Amino acid sequence: MIKAGIIGATGYAGNEIVRLLLGHKDVEIAWYGSRSYIDKKYADVYRNFFQIVDAKCMDDNMAALADQVDVIFTATPQGLCASLVNEEILSKAKVIDLSADFRIKDVAKYEKWYGIQHKSPQFVEEAVYGLCEINREDIKNARLVANPGCYPTCSTLSIYPLVKEGMIDPNTIIIDAKSGTTGAGRGAKVDNLYCEVNENIKAYGVAGHRHTPEIEDQLSYACGKDVVISFTPHLVPMNRGILVTAYASLTKDVSYEEVKAVYDKYYDNEQFVRVLDKDVCPQTKWVEGSNYVDVNFKLDPRTNRVIMMGAIDNLVKGAAGQAVQNMNLMFGFKENEGLLQVPMYP
Repeated sequence: MIKAGIIGATGYAGNEIVRLLLGHKDVEIAWYGSRSYIDKKYADVYRNFFQIVDAKCMDDNMAALADQVDVIFTATPQGLCASLVNEEILSKAKVIDLSADFRIKDVAKYEKWYGIQHKSPQFVEEAVYGLCEINREDIKNARLVANPGCYPTCSTLSIYPLVKEGMIDPNTIIIDAKSGTTGAGRGAKVDNLYCEVNENIKAYGVAGHRHTPEIEDQLSYACGKDVVISFTPHLVPMNRGILVTAYASLTKDVSYEEVKAVYDKYYDNEQFVRVLDKDVCPQTKWVEGSNYVDVNFKLDPRTNRVIMMGAIDNLVKGAAGQAVQNMNLMFGFKENEGLLQVPMYP
């Protein structure tokens, strides 16, 4: 049994970490951190935990927390984890950061896209990018994991096999993505009010969304050369879910069976990545509340392109579930422990 602390426990991702860890047989939550709700009962913030969680929210004192736990989850805005983490903390507890602070290896690129100064660049190179299906062995030995973003998780896993095998021209990739409103966090924003979102769909962050360099980096590592993509996210009126539809030019004539064999090569033994049957397109409802990623593809001989598709729950595989999956690897637990929830339907 290990002890876990959560900084940012009252955000949507933090709340989801709590839900998942309460069903984990090897973890006890010792610290519910929240700067906004210090000394307030956690179950008063999230009433779904009434008579389940009795603890009160604590401050986000990472130094004090490191003395009491084995792992710290930081489900916080960009910049906070980097401003708090230090060598002493990392010598006592492993850290899984759900922000973007350690995802991008080029500090100048991070500062450009996020508009803030990086407070602990000395840990960037050490941090392991926590996409378990690709970096599993490195994650096992990590003390600092950069939990991937939701759009990069869905985009990378949908595209990765074909980039890795050279079946597509990586610089022709166009990603069209849709997300539910929880992707914007729990903070009050006019653009996320019910009347603004309901019966509406809109593009945002066009040609400048902050997840763009993260996706480009992961695809660049896959093919061994710099990749530049077009990425456009959209906000849709639902609570949870991300749907990615990506397009790229093929580098050669291929059959359905050849492309399917490539996906199977990478994902046949991956419990949480499901390659769907022929002509079945992923839907967010099929993965809601779960750590699963549904992927598939469709060849378009007329344009010599392939359409790659993926769906995840942005709060689970796109955030909290992936963080728990990373924790399992870091502590030698079964990788699926606490993550066997069947997707909710309808």
